[in-house]
Amino acid sequence: MYQFDRETQIQVMDGQPVGAHVHPSYNIGHNPNGGYLMAVGAAAIRQLHPAHPDPLSVTVHYLRPGQGGHDCRIEAQLLRTGKSMSNGRATLIQEDKPRIEVMAAFGDLSQAEPAQLRIAPPDMPTPEQCIGRSGEAQGVDLPITGPLDIRLHPEQASPNGGRPEALVSGYIRFRDGRPPDPLSLLLFSDAFPPAIFGLLGMVGWVPTLELTVQVRRRPAPGWIQTQFRTLDLGGGMMVEDGWLWDSQGELVAQSRQLAMLLRKPGA
Repeated sequence: MYQFDRETQIQVMDGQPVGAHVHPSYNIGHNPNGGYLMAVGAAAIRQLHPAHPDPLSVTVHYLRPGQGGHDCRIEAQLLRTGKSMSNGRATLIQEDKPRIEVMAAFGDLSQAEPAQLRIAPPDMPTPEQCIGRSGEAQGVDLPITGPLDIRLHPEQASPNGGRPEALVSGYIRFRDGRPPDPLSLLLFSDAFPPAIFGLLGMVGWVPTLELTVQVRRRPAPGWIQTQFRTLDLGGGMMVEDGWLWDSQGELVAQSRQLAMLLRKPGA
């Protein structure tokens, strides 16, 4: 079993998801990555209707930071099921406090049709020409770069700002060779440094309030190419949009998140 599969494993009792262990492998600093928590919540919802294995649309609200290295209790409910789609919700609870609330639609992407309207990937250097995401460069411990190989466009790798737009592009894959799948796209959608750092530099912490990922098709094996952009910043909040393409150049997921920009004193 690959690391990601072990570390999103759901405890089930009488067919009902009841808990999981939140592993610190995907931490950003002291807190579990939001995309990882989203994947755990989605994995719990998937247990409720295994005939619909693929997340189609997942929305998560972050109520409190999760706690890496600790178990969580899960309360999950199947809200609706049909021939092609099921809908469910899940709450991850630690220390009797809800940490995240997940709503998701699941289906089967095995017969996904070719796109009629297509968003092509941007031109990029090869992964070998890109620069690994660095905790040292960002000034924060990044355990997430243990299981994940995250490469940044060489012209967008510096978190010190000064570029003309809030944009970050790159590639991502699992270091242990696990092929990408729809569940892993939830993690990948939140594994890159905030795009706003390219424009403003590391001016503070950027906690996510809400994240939605729409999965369009199952990815081909290989690197996932990504691009994230912020065009809306004001009042201490920002919106970041993301696009993910597989190794065949097919758009496999889109994301949008609302985040706070908590500026450091003097920034």
